[in-house]
Amino acid sequence: MANHHDDDALARRIAAAREAEPSRRDGRKREESQGWSVALEFVGAMLVGGFLGWVIDRWAGTGPWGMIMLLLLGFATGLRSVLRQQKKIDGE
Repeated sequence: MANHHDDDALARRIAAAREAEPSRRDGRKREESQGWSVALEFVGAMLVGGFLGWVIDRWAGTGPWGMIMLLLLGFATGLRSVLRQQKKIDGE
């Protein structure tokens, strides 16, 4: 009799562990998605800044200065976005 009771308890524990596993996987996927989102936002801000700086340099003939300045602005914007996203993640 005791053996049957132990088997039921073990089966319940296994079922509970299997139910908990998808939620852990979902959490990991969400964290990975947030990480990619932050990285792409950062890189995108730098690329947009660099491209706009290049266009301004070509149009105004200012050499690399427009690209350098807007690339730095893109870096600052991307960094600000990363920090804002991190605060949002920490608040969850």
